[in-house]
Amino acid sequence: MAQLKWGLIGGGEGSQIGPAHRLGARLDGLYEFVAGALDHRAEAGRAYGQTLGLSANRAYGDWREMLEGERNRPDRPDLVTVATPNATHFEITRAFLQAGFNVLCEKPMTMTVEEGEEIVVLASRAGRICAVNYGYSGYALVRHMRAMVTRGDLGAVRLVVAEFAHGHHADAADADNPRVRWRYDPKQAGISAQFADCGIHALHMASFVIGQQVTRLSADTVSCLPSRMLEDDAQVNLRFDGGAVGRLWTSSIAIGRQHGLTLQVFGEKGGLRWAQEQPNQLYWMPLGRRLEVIERGEAGLSPEADQASRVTIGHAEGMPLAFANVYKDLAEAISAQKQGRAPDPSANLYPRAEDGLRSMAAVFAVAASSKAGGTWVDARPPMFR
Repeated sequence: MAQLKWGLIGGGEGSQIGPAHRLGARLDGLYEFVAGALDHRAEAGRAYGQTLGLSANRAYGDWREMLEGERNRPDRPDLVTVATPNATHFEITRAFLQAGFNVLCEKPMTMTVEEGEEIVVLASRAGRICAVNYGYSGYALVRHMRAMVTRGDLGAVRLVVAEFAHGHHADAADADNPRVRWRYDPKQAGISAQFADCGIHALHMASFVIGQQVTRLSADTVSCLPSRMLEDDAQVNLRFDGGAVGRLWTSSIAIGRQHGLTLQVFGEKGGLRWAQEQPNQLYWMPLGRRLEVIERGEAGLSPEADQASRVTIGHAEGMPLAFANVYKDLAEAISAQKQGRAPDPSANLYPRAEDGLRSMAAVFAVAASSKAGGTWVDARPPMFR
């Protein structure tokens, strides 16, 4: 596969997410980092870009400058990653899609359902790839779970239980910390805090693994710290289009939980359990038999798991390598697009703009249901009803 060219917007010095994207994009040697607008402070962004190896004329002060500087270059990026604050995702993603770039956008893809639908339509009309960084779907054993469900190992899926709970915002004395406060401010975060931040990761993973989409939900959200205007804990009941039932809990005040992303899937013939903090093990309980521990990297796993695994069994693979699998999928998709061929099915698992749209519809459905006392509401975007 020929090396592709990659650009990054946001993710500058001190960013939490920037290093994971830079590691993920460059891990397999599939991308060359050629352009970036890395900071809202123009000079800081230009300087930091050059420390990362960008040429001075391709280390930009802001995304608009980058768009104008790159759009007509013969060596322009094959993929642009948008890793800026949430409220800017729609505008930047739309502008680069309109200019004919492929885009990987951090989640949430947009701040409204209407914006999400516009991105889906625009990407389709432009014939461009628009992906959303639900990067945890890149873990090898998450992909093996999906393969097991798809090939029928569990039989019909009855129940999926997803959690993404941590306790890092539990200290009331930390409520005015700017790095925490904005997440619960509707002017900056939108209609939801914890569910839009972490809950949609759990929701996407559930849908990704079982191959079903949410149709209806009932939600109970609460601000356990009274000073907060948006929720820091949510419990959501789900119904999927393939008949599965779902339970989702997400929280930022669960002291003792660190990252807390876990998934359990229960079918007619067995159950699966996986936790992001122990990503090398998948627990499989076949009906009427003993518990099995499936190890990442062992022989006999699915092509999807093998494709997503790099180091030998017994050695940890973490979040940046999961991100790298999303970038690897996108490299295959972009290369296939250029060559006029179908992508490898085992490497065609990157999260789409449609996933970002469904997530945003779920965010608004959770807020509406909770406000109405847990009433069941339609969780589908209007264009998918």
